[in-house]
Amino acid sequence: MNTTLYVGVTNSVEYRAHEHKTGKGGYSTSKYNLNKLIYYEEFRYVNDAIAREKELKGWSRKKKDVLIKTLNPLRDDLAEDWYEPACHSER
Repeated sequence: MNTTLYVGVTNSVEYRAHEHKTGKGGYSTSKYNLNKLIYYEEFRYVNDAIAREKELKGWSRKKKDVLIKTLNPLRDDLAEDWYEPACHSER
């Protein structure tokens, strides 16, 4: 079971999650099989999102785990039902 956490900024979490689920993301996506959305935040302004991304990337793994646990203690895939089942077999 992979426990790698990916932190990034996008203008469409739905589109980016789909890329990850279909293996069409970047290098880290395919290398670590990052295809499960377990936490996300939304921002009105991109500069705020970038600042938060930088903040989170500076956190320890333990601190990130605590943040995730506050909203998704079971680490369910929040994007599980966003797409047709065929999406998962496109890899």
